[in-house]
Amino acid sequence: MTKDVIALTSKMPDLRTLLAGLYAGGPELGVNTLADGAVIQLCAPDGRPLVSVEAPILIQVPGETARLLGTGPDLPESPVWWTEARASTAVAEGGRLAGSFAGRLATVLGGTVWPPEAASTDVVPLATDVSAVPVPAASAPAVDVLTAKAAVVIQDRPLVTMTSWLSDALRGATADDRALQIVTPPTTRLTLPTRTALHGHPNRWVIQDPDHGFYDGLSGAVLHWKGGTFTPVLDENGTASVAKAFTATPDIRERQLIFTLRTRHPADEDLILGRALDTAWQHLTGTPPAGWSTAEPINLLWSTRQLTDLARNRAPQPTWLIAVGHPGRPAIATVRITRTPAGVEENITLTLGYGKDETPPLDAIEPLAETLATLHGLTSMLTSLRSARRDLTIPPRFEAPPVPVSFTLGSEAVRDIGLAQALRPPLNLSSSRLGPPTEPALHYLLGDGTDPHTWNTLQQLTHHLKGA
Repeated sequence: MTKDVIALTSKMPDLRTLLAGLYAGGPELGVNTLADGAVIQLCAPDGRPLVSVEAPILIQVPGETARLLGTGPDLPESPVWWTEARASTAVAEGGRLAGSFAGRLATVLGGTVWPPEAASTDVVPLATDVSAVPVPAASAPAVDVLTAKAAVVIQDRPLVTMTSWLSDALRGATADDRALQIVTPPTTRLTLPTRTALHGHPNRWVIQDPDHGFYDGLSGAVLHWKGGTFTPVLDENGTASVAKAFTATPDIRERQLIFTLRTRHPADEDLILGRALDTAWQHLTGTPPAGWSTAEPINLLWSTRQLTDLARNRAPQPTWLIAVGHPGRPAIATVRITRTPAGVEENITLTLGYGKDETPPLDAIEPLAETLATLHGLTSMLTSLRSARRDLTIPPRFEAPPVPVSFTLGSEAVRDIGLAQALRPPLNLSSSRLGPPTEPALHYLLGDGTDPHTWNTLQQLTHHLKGA
């Protein structure tokens, strides 16, 4: 297991200050680097890592520290330097070393430590006989247990975010054909980017409940450790059971409005990516996104030019990134940019949160669809509504799936299907023409997001369109 400690400082931690912090264990401990110097490790005399420190990042996005760490009175506002340390608790002094490292940075540079109870400036001498501690099998700082089948990350924090630590662990596990499995207590929640990254077998969110054992935080399946991985417990019929703790979350009348859309653009040198997302954000919230990054915390102010440069530099490899909104309206998006024979595609999922006294703007969907289809190369867009937390985090409880509200086909897709066929949807569905009359996009209204049977309607519509 590892313990995460974060120093939030007003000044940038320079190398001298980082080294002073690493003296939290006294002069007997050593220092190592990983990832071309992006990670510094405080090591025992035999070289095994005790604390891994990631390079400091400047958080410029308003509200980002509060989104990920809560709204404590001592948490500073952006801009703030975020320096995260992960300590191995296989050695008893590891957590205290991380707390002393972060506390020294905060004392010297002016700032605070999260969690606040971890902060100290004490020298923590290594008293554990490290020769009796197994050497970790994984070189990735985020991985606690590595087997032939799984890379296991054990987290004990209120909110598991898609940090660069976790992103590296996911990439490594995928490359090695392993499952990434995150183990947390039942009080933990996930951010939407973390939930997205864990989508699909064999990756798992494993809840370790003192009263109910292990279960999957997304499906509720009872789990056990078998053959080097967490896997469902099956009965004699091969059926998995659901943990009693995985009960439905009470309806707190909070909602999430979800847009899943795809755009396609010609791959020319003047292409600027992110404009479809920018347009949707401004249309729905009145402001553009606040920031973007390839991991959490989100540290960069919103810039379509910068994210385009990143995607261009990474091509032909895909680029995955996250965008967040301003504090007043919870909103977050994940974007996957890929180069295909047809051009450059953006696969975007934008989610907005609404409280019990707020009404999701369903009447804004069709005008947005027309703008995206006319100006931003929209291929398709599914809009849905779900009963879920306004803050957009995921608890380890059953949550009803989203319910479709509408489906939009871009003009190119309509042309491929055939306008006559696309204009004759089943079940007396109505469709609206969007954009130029000669090459219209089509917008199908499916419901108001309250009837789960709308999924059947959408299924019949897609079968009708594919059948063409």
